[in-house]
Amino acid sequence: MQTKIIVYCVTLLAVSWTTACKKTLPRTPDDENVLDGPIEGLTHEQNRIFLRGDVAFNNEIFTSSTGLGPLFVANSCGSCHAGDGKGHPFTTLTRFGQSDTVVGNLFLKMGGPQLQNRAIPGFQPEQIPAGATFSKFMPPANTGLGLLDAVPDEMLLSLSDEKDADGDGISGRPNWVHIPEYAALRAGYAERNNKYIGRFGKKAAVYNLLQQTANAYNQDMGINSSYEHFDTYTGQEIDPEVSNQTILDVVFYLKTLKAPVQRNQQDPTVQQGKQLFMAAACGKCHTPVLTTGTSDIAAIANKQFSPYTDLLLHDMGPDLDDGYTEGTATTAEWRTPPLWGLGLSKKSQGGQYFLLHDGRAQSIEAAILLHGGEAQNSRNKYKLLQAGEKDALIKFLESL
Repeated sequence: MQTKIIVYCVTLLAVSWTTACKKTLPRTPDDENVLDGPIEGLTHEQNRIFLRGDVAFNNEIFTSSTGLGPLFVANSCGSCHAGDGKGHPFTTLTRFGQSDTVVGNLFLKMGGPQLQNRAIPGFQPEQIPAGATFSKFMPPANTGLGLLDAVPDEMLLSLSDEKDADGDGISGRPNWVHIPEYAALRAGYAERNNKYIGRFGKKAAVYNLLQQTANAYNQDMGINSSYEHFDTYTGQEIDPEVSNQTILDVVFYLKTLKAPVQRNQQDPTVQQGKQLFMAAACGKCHTPVLTTGTSDIAAIANKQFSPYTDLLLHDMGPDLDDGYTEGTATTAEWRTPPLWGLGLSKKSQGGQYFLLHDGRAQSIEAAILLHGGEAQNSRNKYKLLQAGEKDALIKFLESL
């Protein structure tokens, strides 16, 4: 009898514990409501690399004893990309240089192109040099970057219309940039006068995710690697402060983050909003569908996806002209930002939107109304919509 009582009590405790856990443990968020997580189809070993990169990106916090600085912007990768989402005005980067696209950045020997506005004790943060132009850059969301990286150059060239041959007022073009020796060329790359097509960064001045990652360690945190081995403070070559393996793990992590999942696709209002979006010619720059080419990661190769970008430069008019350039981009030209994940941006931005390259627009409508240049006709078409139609278009954008 005593044994039966003990077994009954243990069983009762187990049931109670299970019930209590179900009531107290937080519910796992739906995949469509978060930006982080790996792309489907990774192998066991690839998932291990993804997790290593995740830890390095989101958990490693640098200090002066582990190489931080002496000048820096942030002390970790994840501090600027909460949940792999967009940044906040407090994490905005400042880039400085000049407006001339021909002579190159004359301020590279004066700390450019990025302002390190913080310093460890005993050092003074940088100041923007006299005569330099500058622009504020909001940290972007990280998701789906591997898919964007795997789009063939030939596809981007097919979307380009540099001379506006079709007369629609839209003349997207690639940013042809010099690349560092370590940025291995992708298969089927395009080349023009020893320059290659950039696709990352606000001005599309970065060639691939290895260059982006090595630059971020060096320029954002003052952490040197064998890829970017010049100290941002002294300009001298110093020993690596982060291993090549860590850099490559982070690159793999960024390549294999899943693409944002669209929500409420079957909602009639969302579908109406998409039709209005396309009718206003917004899809001419925010291209709905792209396709990847070959990739050494099978989960990424030959995949059709919907980022709503053409990765090309477009003149956005005087309101968005910051007087600053990178590569061959003029001061009013900006790479079309992907719209996927837009509706989740507020989750990483403190509960409200900070949109456009510098975060100045605090609503989707405000961002639309600042579109000029090649996007002016689309902006005007939006302004002519009825209130309910505007709401539908914005609801569609928030579903992405």
